[in-house]
Amino acid sequence: MTPKDVEFAQKLADAAGEAIRPFFRAKFESETKGDSTPVTEADRAAEAAMRKIIESERPDDGIIGEEYGARNEGASRQWVLDPIDGTTSFIAGRPIFGTLIALMQDGFPLLGIIDQPISKERWVGVIGRETLFNGKSAKTSRCRELKDAVLATTTPHQFDEHDADHFMGLAGKVAPRKIIYGGDCYNYGLVASGHVDVVCEAGLMLHDFAALAPIVDGAGGMMCDWNGEPLHAESDGHVLAIGDPARVDDVLEAIACHH
Repeated sequence: MTPKDVEFAQKLADAAGEAIRPFFRAKFESETKGDSTPVTEADRAAEAAMRKIIESERPDDGIIGEEYGARNEGASRQWVLDPIDGTTSFIAGRPIFGTLIALMQDGFPLLGIIDQPISKERWVGVIGRETLFNGKSAKTSRCRELKDAVLATTTPHQFDEHDADHFMGLAGKVAPRKIIYGGDCYNYGLVASGHVDVVCEAGLMLHDFAALAPIVDGAGGMMCDWNGEPLHAESDGHVLAIGDPARVDDVLEAIACHH
């Protein structure tokens, strides 16, 4: 991990943003993939723009992309790309989607970027360093008790019945008016900047979460799976982001409760 890697990742984010902006609230083609998730011309254009730069400037690195799959799968350094995380928000004209870029070394994320190309908001997280939001230090907020927490999840429809029970165990510990739905990766940026306290999700793929851990951790928070284990390439997609590490045990206890 060098400063050049961070610079390079920002260059990828710039390229993705340039590809996405002309499509926002404009006419574009979209279709539904085999897993029932939507994909648009903008998703494909943004990933293609990033892959082209990696292939020409970092040909030995691997790529794991949501739209165009894996390249150099055996490489120890892998760029994990989600060109538009929150495609449904993008289609609906809501500027709370984001481009996710992660650099993983041997399966663990070292660097992550969340880039919102419409509002021009960018979180950059690097293992062992402070997270930056538009170049300034980002800090999670302290949360004295779980009942005071702002809890976010993208959609309850992503939980199967079993996961939904666990989520409701957690939701039952916070004030109902402090639960927000929608937001995808943007919620994790809001945790890093101290506006949201807890994000709880299931069914995420590697490209959905690889970039997030360095951002939340570097802002003073913690990301883990529903058992409290750190996230890595083999994680099962059950993801928690907690702004105040003092609340981790409370969250894990609440999510472990069945009704």
